[in-house]
Amino acid sequence: MTTTLWGLYAGYLVWLLAGCVDFHCHRRTDLPHTSGLRESGLHLLQTGLMGGMLMAWMLFEPSLALAMLMGVLVLAHAMAGYADTRAAWPRRAITPLEQHVHSVLDTAPWIILVVMLYRDGRLAMQQGWDWAWRSPLPPASAWAAMLVPALLLCVLPLLQELRAAWRARGEPGAHP
Repeated sequence: MTTTLWGLYAGYLVWLLAGCVDFHCHRRTDLPHTSGLRESGLHLLQTGLMGGMLMAWMLFEPSLALAMLMGVLVLAHAMAGYADTRAAWPRRAITPLEQHVHSVLDTAPWIILVVMLYRDGRLAMQQGWDWAWRSPLPPASAWAAMLVPALLLCVLPLLQELRAAWRARGEPGAHP
């Protein structure tokens, strides 16, 4: 693996770790009883958008169409992140740690997008707007290296948060 790919993977792991820390911050400020399902649903949306970006990168050859799709997904993630903070802010404390973690969560997708699309100082994609499946597809080890950390550090904490928010929705004082 090239130095660029190792750097990209290290950045990816830092991004996932920041997501895990963010979910810890949510637990500490009792998200299920404060901002509830609304905020947790936005976390589900953000995770889905970035999961879609990752899957697109793994499945398709780099092209202008893929670059546009990934850019739109990163932009949608940023917009959902803004809505997420707006949903949380009046209902629960957003600690300085969580604010700094959000900085990583907000900027990492843009950095990763640029690194994915540029290699050796040039745009690393086929010309045109054509869609083409990667051939060959990345090996199982690459899929595992990308998906297992995401599942452990972000998807499982997200599911725990959603479950807690769902259970709390009918309790007195809980935000729907």
